[in-house]
Amino acid sequence: MQAKRVTFPGKITPYLLLLPQVAVTLVFFVWPAGEALVSSLFAQDAFGLGSTFVGLANFAALFRDPAYLEAVGVSFLFAFCVTALAMGLGLLFAAAADALGKAAGLYQVLLVWPYAVAPAVAGVLWLFMFDPSVGMVARALRTLGLSWNHVLDGGQALTLVILAAAWKQVSYNFLFFYAGLRAIPQGALEAAALDGAGPFQRFRHIVLPLLAPTTFFLLVVNLTYAFFDTFGIIHATTGGGPGRATTILVYKVFRDGFEGLDLGGSSAQSVVLLVIVVALTALQFRHIERKVSY
Repeated sequence: MQAKRVTFPGKITPYLLLLPQVAVTLVFFVWPAGEALVSSLFAQDAFGLGSTFVGLANFAALFRDPAYLEAVGVSFLFAFCVTALAMGLGLLFAAAADALGKAAGLYQVLLVWPYAVAPAVAGVLWLFMFDPSVGMVARALRTLGLSWNHVLDGGQALTLVILAAAWKQVSYNFLFFYAGLRAIPQGALEAAALDGAGPFQRFRHIVLPLLAPTTFFLLVVNLTYAFFDTFGIIHATTGGGPGRATTILVYKVFRDGFEGLDLGGSSAQSVVLLVIVVALTALQFRHIERKVSY
């Protein structure tokens, strides 16, 4: 049987269909990245009235700055914790929903709702729950003999933003993991059960390998989310404090550029952040993607 092929009536039609996506990529990704790269090579005055070419001096200053190196460490710790927590909970909830079968409709809707919440709103929600004075979670912790004050304790503040960022991303992971679980052939699981494999063994040796492509995709997406898309949560929850305890790289770009008015330095930070995320993605495709069976 000959495979059907779809052909366009004119040679220009495929390019017209690609044009909107190419335009969005150029305007919102390539152009800003190019502007940041050019700006990182100049030292600009605080009022934007003049600039002086300094070459790589802005980049050299970054790696001599203890505050920037601290932000790098906080960013990697934050990204690892958010990715692990969000993906772990997403897989757990997806497995629970899959086990319920058709009765999981309401359960699925409730789990998807958090994804519709704006990052700033999610940050404020968790801020109120953990408020040292009136927060319901902070009060519950005090009844257990545990003190909570993320305004003064940097470790608690970092824990708070990790929980808020992971909660915001769990719904996204749940959708993909649930779709992956529903696509697994039930015959393979039933055959393993007849062979005496328990639920844990079936999950470990059948479900997880078949979910490897989904897991790899979500790993890349979650790391990118943790490095770039958590600005709103941190800004609404801790503002990067106390001190620099929750100042990750993307928030330091904002703080130095918009509050400190160091436009050249913040542009250099943007370029370094982009390079870090691209390098992490490339490493994942080079070393982890090879172990994924499609």
